[in-house]
Order: sequence, then structure tokens, then C-alpha cells
Amino acid sequence: MIALTRMRLHGFVRTGRAVAPLIAALAALSILYGGGRAEPGEAYGVSALVAFPVLAWQTKILLDVEPDVQRRLARVALGSAARETVAGLLAAAVAGLGTIAVALAAPWVFQAVEVDPGDAVGRAVLIGLGVHLLALGPAVALGALASRAVTRTAGMGAAVLVTGSVLAVVLGLHGSPVPWLVPPLMAAARYTASGGPTLTALTLITHALLWTTATTYAYTHLRHTRP
Repeated sequence: MIALTRMRLHGFVRTGRAVAPLIAALAALSILYGGGRAEPGEAYGVSALVAFPVLAWQTKILLDVEPDVQRRLARVALGSAARETVAGLLAAAVAGLGTIAVALAAPWVFQAVEVDPGDAVGRAVLIGLGVHLLALGPAVALGALASRAVTRTAGMGAAVLVTGSVLAVVLGLHGSPVPWLVPPLMAAARYTASGGPTLTALTLITHALLWTTATTYAYTHLRHTRP
């Protein structure tokens, strides 16, 4: 399974398909941080929200690199549909960590953060890492659900990707009657901007894990029921 994960990552990078999401992330972050300076929590909270559709799109691209026949052969070689599916999700998560590293460095490169003399830069980066990891799991799950193996057509895949990304914002707004239907990206952005009790952070993490688990289950079920 590790070998298949490495092969998929290698194919993603070697074919140049990794470039487009990276450029998109850099463009979005440069626009975001070009508006002025902000506190680290606020900057990173919004950054994770912006990175979410990019990470989901990156996942879809990575999973779509492999031809359908090769994917079926990999399933036979591993002897388990579950292991083949996990290898793809793991490769997408590892690729997402590279994009997150860029997002963590961006506000410092653009000099778009204000750090109080008494605050540690390391703590600010840890907050940024936490909120971006909170977005990574749901983004990988959404991107997988939009992949060709499930949606079959490019148009349907794009529709799933765009709809999921838009709903994550709209249904996550303050006062939404059904915020639990989407990953807690907006809630996390509000939390990092204003701070809050540890219990709130644990609630956000639990929400993100449950949403990721449910969406990943839907993805694996559709993968296993389709040739």
C-alpha cells in the first residue's frame, strides 16, 4: 500500500499536475494578504477557509491522474479494494501537507501578520497548522467524492467540488440552521480570530472528524459498488 501511495504521489508531481493547485493557492493567498496586516489567528483562519477548495481540487486531480484500468489493476495487485482506496486518500493527504506548508509560510513572506511583542511566533504557526489540518481531512474527503472514479464525468465532478465548497461557506455562516451539514471551516475561522475556550476547539475537531468520516464512507461505498 505504501508503494502505491508513493507511485500516485510520483505520478501527481512528475506529470506536472501538482503545479496548477500550487499556483491557485499562491494566487489566492497573495490576494488575501494583499489587503493589509492582521492578527495571526485571523489570518490563518481565513487562509484555511481559502485553502479548503484548493486542497479538495488538488485531491481530485491526484486521484484522477491514474487511468481507470491501472486503478483496477492496483486493486487486484493489493488484493483489497479498501487498501487501494486508502492508498489514494493517503497520497492526497500527503500532497495536501505540501500546500499547507505554503499556506503557513505565506503571511510571513507577504508581511501580512501583526505579532504582539509578548506573543511567540511559534505559537502563531501552531495555531495556523491546527486550523489548516482541521480543513485538510474534509477537503480530501470532498475531493475524493468529486473524483472521476465516483462522478464519472468532468462536469459532474466539478459540480460536486464547487457545490461542496460553496455550501461549506454558506451553511457555515453564523446563524445557519444546519451548520452540522458542512465542515466547521467558518466556525474555525471565527474561533481563531476571536479565541475561545478549549472545549470549543475540541467541538470543532470532533465535528470535522465526523464530517470527514461520513463523507469518506460515502466515497468508499460508491467506489466499491462501481466497477
